[in-house]
Amino acid sequence: MTKFKPDDFHGIHAILYALFDVNEQLDRAAMRRQVEICLATGVHGMAALGLATEVAKLTEAERRTIMDWTAEDTAGKVPLAFTIFGSSVAEQVAQVRHAESVGADWVILQPPPAGSYGAPEYIKFFGRVAEATDLPVAIQNAPAFFGRGLSSDEIRELVTLHPNIRLIKGEGPVTDIAGLIERTEGRIPVFNGRGGLELIDNFRIGCRGMILAPDCADYAVRAYHAFRAGDEVTAEAEYARILPAAVFVMQGIESLVCYGKRLFGARAGIPVHDRAPAMRPGEPGLAMVERFAIGLGRLPGLTATAFQ
Repeated sequence: MTKFKPDDFHGIHAILYALFDVNEQLDRAAMRRQVEICLATGVHGMAALGLATEVAKLTEAERRTIMDWTAEDTAGKVPLAFTIFGSSVAEQVAQVRHAESVGADWVILQPPPAGSYGAPEYIKFFGRVAEATDLPVAIQNAPAFFGRGLSSDEIRELVTLHPNIRLIKGEGPVTDIAGLIERTEGRIPVFNGRGGLELIDNFRIGCRGMILAPDCADYAVRAYHAFRAGDEVTAEAEYARILPAAVFVMQGIESLVCYGKRLFGARAGIPVHDRAPAMRPGEPGLAMVERFAIGLGRLPGLTATAFQ
């Protein structure tokens, strides 16, 4: 039995970066510090193993390890979700089972990375995985990133067939997300991502919240609270502070992992190391990271010493 229910899910949820040491191994201390910083920013939920977590570079054992660590470090303070990655129904169900065992509150299903198929095949695939768990299930619909996805009508069919598919994780422009919310008649909560682009307009069209990497989570949280309080001027001002950085890092997933992670590291005082294969930073990009980090300041929960 999960502590949180889908109706509780709202606001800004942090999707963790995979932080590696100099030997390209997962860095336990850095991952713990990342969660601590996210909680200090006031995020309303925690998530891991999505695209920002470089899930495709992780072994199955490493994915389970990140589940273990994130559940331990989050300690039930906010709703916890894990993205489920796998090429077959059996592989995804096995990952769901581990998520259940560590106390996840919901899971987010990605389309299998093997092949490209029509919507009926994905609807059946997602349905079989969803039927294997009592956890609330979300579908990550990101055709721009995956090269495959479902239309708003196909998502409507999917959630009608499988009642425990309770949420949608979108990765698209506001105009597309608005169409999804309209076609599903507002019956299913929708979260968006895209690095926080169009942040305030996502709230205006009825997004329940955003799932974002943590490099600018503090500003996103303040913007969300201001919007909820009816202060759209402050909400827009907080968003304006992070917009240039969001545009810079969201040139693609590789750019997010390269520069977004480094922006987080610069603001958190955490060294960043890549796991190959990786997009390598250039001097102009590093200069931009430094400028944005100075302008945005330290992330909450850090001492001046930690930031140096």
